[in-house]
Amino acid sequence: MELSPITALSPIDGRYAEKTSILRGLFSEYALIHYRVMVEVRWLQRLAMHLPETNFPPPTAQANGVLDAIVSNFDIGSALRVKALERTINHDVKAVECFLRERIAPDPELAPMVEFIHFGCTSEDINNLAYGLMLREARTRVLLPKMDELSQAVTGLAHRYSGLAMLARTHGQAASPTTLGKELANFAHRLRRQRQQLAQCAILGKFNGAVGNHNAHLAAFPDCDWVAISEQFVVSLGLAWNPYTTQIEPHDYMAELFGTVMRFNSILIDFCRDIWGYIAWGYFRQKPLAAEVGSSTMPHKVNPIDFENAEGNLGIANALLDHLALKLPISRWQRDLTDSTALRNVGVALAHGLIAYASCLKGLARLEADPERMAQDLDQAWEVLAEPIQTVMRRYGIPDPYQRLKALTRGQSISEAQIRSFVQALEIPTEAKERLLKLTPALYTGNAQAMAEDI
Repeated sequence: MELSPITALSPIDGRYAEKTSILRGLFSEYALIHYRVMVEVRWLQRLAMHLPETNFPPPTAQANGVLDAIVSNFDIGSALRVKALERTINHDVKAVECFLRERIAPDPELAPMVEFIHFGCTSEDINNLAYGLMLREARTRVLLPKMDELSQAVTGLAHRYSGLAMLARTHGQAASPTTLGKELANFAHRLRRQRQQLAQCAILGKFNGAVGNHNAHLAAFPDCDWVAISEQFVVSLGLAWNPYTTQIEPHDYMAELFGTVMRFNSILIDFCRDIWGYIAWGYFRQKPLAAEVGSSTMPHKVNPIDFENAEGNLGIANALLDHLALKLPISRWQRDLTDSTALRNVGVALAHGLIAYASCLKGLARLEADPERMAQDLDQAWEVLAEPIQTVMRRYGIPDPYQRLKALTRGQSISEAQIRSFVQALEIPTEAKERLLKLTPALYTGNAQAMAEDI
């Protein structure tokens, strides 16, 4: 069966292909090969800056142009050639080296460099930098912009509904009122914090040979400062240097990075569930689309499917990210191959998150608050004023304020008249009494509006 979005095994490349296509250039097999080629070429160019000219004549500008073109002109045909070589030699990184030999050897000036392709390297020197570059680009080009878009959308709603009073619920029960904007601002703040932590995660790289000691480098050129050369090379690629490794970069930074993405996703799950609940309560309506169908049998339905889709995909993303974060830092002795197959699923994990982000944004764009519905709940919850009344009573030394309000309100529906009658009988200063008598559930929101406006 021919591969297409409708025959793809994974929904990432099938049903959700349009939402995840941006990741193909970053985490596909083609992308991995391209980044490997880039690292190999840049290392060859870096060697020319440090090795004695008798061994490695510095390439001219023209020769460097040829090397640069191998990277910039790399295409699907190039990747397929690498795969063809891999089928013969059965080694993916060595196939990249063979590919570069084919490209470089015919050039008279570059031909003497052929034996310095992959010089001093183990496969993981190339792979760890390739994955580091893939993650750096994904973070910069995809994750951070989408996280910003989400937090900005939530922030916009927080500002829009900053003063819209809403009955809060703790343990599912009526609690001190808040504003819809303040509750949204809470999420905006949490999402921004994780986004900032993601931006600050260092992406590390190693380039120190078969077991991390520059053994082969020093055997060939003992007078070169290989630690400095390797560090400069890794940093030149935009990564941070990790000096202490085995054959592999230990992936601790990946666990940190994936953990941050997981926390962002978990906050978003919490958000989606709250919004789902607010829709169920009627606090939010969803703008209906004329051509859309909500149910195959119930014509009236406008279901919160975008938030449900987001929650489901965030769960899959976090399950994969959790496995990667727990597995990748563990390797038997100087290395085993379990990290290699796991790493190929990084794009899958991030793709499910990307699907969720898009669904959540789509759902947010359809939300419209229902002030009347929210006011109804507030008007039926005068018992929430027990908190401010007993607190004011404490201030003025009234005996047993908590117990008196508990007897009046706990587990009971209290009317406005009952609350006002109780306040009228209090022996407190007139100013304090008048302030309490003016209070309603809708006005008892503390500084919620100011906080929502400030986010």
